[in-house]
Amino acid sequence: MKSRFSKALILATAVVLLLAGCGKGKTASEPAAADSGSHSGSKLKVVATFYPMVEFSRQVAGEHADVVGLIPAGAEPHDWEPSAKDMALIKEADIFVYNGLVEGWADNALTSAPNEKRIVVEAIHGMTLMKGEAEDHEEEGAEGDAGHGKEEEHGEVLDPHIWQSPVLAQKVVAAIRDALIQADPANADDYRKNADAYNAKLQELDKEFRAGLDGLTGVKRKEFVTQHAAFGYLAKEYGLTQVPIAGLSPDQEPSPAHMAEIVKFAKEHDVKTIFFETLVEPKIAETIASEIGAKTDVLNPLEGLTDDEVKQGLDYIGIMKNNLAALKKALNE
Repeated sequence: MKSRFSKALILATAVVLLLAGCGKGKTASEPAAADSGSHSGSKLKVVATFYPMVEFSRQVAGEHADVVGLIPAGAEPHDWEPSAKDMALIKEADIFVYNGLVEGWADNALTSAPNEKRIVVEAIHGMTLMKGEAEDHEEEGAEGDAGHGKEEEHGEVLDPHIWQSPVLAQKVVAAIRDALIQADPANADDYRKNADAYNAKLQELDKEFRAGLDGLTGVKRKEFVTQHAAFGYLAKEYGLTQVPIAGLSPDQEPSPAHMAEIVKFAKEHDVKTIFFETLVEPKIAETIASEIGAKTDVLNPLEGLTDDEVKQGLDYIGIMKNNLAALKKALNE
């Protein structure tokens, strides 16, 4: 799950260290500075890392902020690292929004691109996180506190995919709202209204998932096979069982023994669909599908949008509804 701190980032660090300042900035829970209303006549600069963080920030900020996404459409966020230009954006940001687990480079980048006035929103802050097993690439179902570290002993890592739960997504929206209010209290009412309006949409999305995936009236089975373990929070929220081929990061390679276990499970449970995702090579999912005579379909982890999805005007809620439709179809086969 950890991303390497590359040579490009080291060079970028050298650039930003020439600039004045120290410290990586305030968290959204810290008191606002005395001049926190200084943005009432100009737009805030919000820098967010990857798609869900960008989308939630834009929904809450509305017209009062310029929201810049660091990781471009089509890029896999687990492997991405910032350039010198990206580091400059991070340094200049009034608010920096990130997941806290996906971006292995973020803590070093924030320290290396200092800005005392910058407010940092870590989406996982204060959440109870699920644990995954890095070695076996299988989710354990145990939980851990986000404040207790990002990687545990014995190969266990914490699952970052909180945005897959519309319920947890509402908490991220609230954290972004609070940061915007702290940075720009003059427009606090608008930020509250925007957050309330978007969270109402997320609440409706949650209701659709609960109705669509209900075991009595919605689906015949509970287990679904995915290319990597991106859907643990969704599965837990709606009483499903995720059976991942790879681990929490899509670049993890499953062992032959684990592949054999997946094939055995799929045959025993008469699985007819193996899910793959748009930003990762689907070869492993296709191999298992071929082995058991199943088909493949997309279950989008929403780690980033493809160029085609952007052109279609798809967004978080639209893609989540597509995921719901795909799950309902597969779980009723």
